[in-house]
Amino acid sequence: QVQLVESGGGLVQPGGSLRLSCAASGRIRSINTMGWYRQAPGKQRELVATINSGSYTKYADSGRGRFTISRDNAQNTVYLQMNSLKPEDAAVFYCNAWVLRVGRTSDLLYWGQGTQVTVSS
Repeated sequence: QVQLVESGGGLVQPGGSLRLSCAASGRIRSINTMGWYRQAPGKQRELVATINSGSYTKYADSGRGRFTISRDNAQNTVYLQMNSLKPEDAAVFYCNAWVLRVGRTSDLLYWGQGTQVTVSS
């Protein structure tokens, strides 16, 4: 099995910064695209950013210019640096990853359990 564990969430004041981490573990042969999504109360889960195995990145308009996604392939970890945070950024942030497991021939999508980000003064 594969597990994704997020960390780095918390309470931050408007204008502040947070860095989220998501580490994948298990019988992993390789990881393709990794991503961050968020879900605010009463809203659907939405894309924040993705990064593929070649480090090509995509961003939702809401975070472009303020958020930076990166990854460490050796550590099977994806990061989300969030700057200039706004109250409307508050949500549960989830990471996901398309993982090729050892002994398998196709990727499967895995999700983390989520980490809460609160932006408030």
